[in-house]
Amino acid sequence: MTTAVADRTLNAADRCDRCGAQAYVRVVLESSGGELLFCGHHARAVEATLRPMTSDWHDETERLNEKAPVPVD
Repeated sequence: MTTAVADRTLNAADRCDRCGAQAYVRVVLESSGGELLFCGHHARAVEATLRPMTSDWHDETERLNEKAPVPVD
């Protein structure tokens, strides 16, 4: 796995592996280097079990609370 992939910001094309919603968490498995993507809901649901098996837990769920800029008329 390259650093460029691990550091890439998640975008709307990245989908949760459990439900297909937009992914906000990227998990890299320590044993295989495989990557899993989760929405915030499913990341929280599997975190306690999965986190000990990961080499990287990249969480961008804070973006869910960002306010979109309001255009000036």
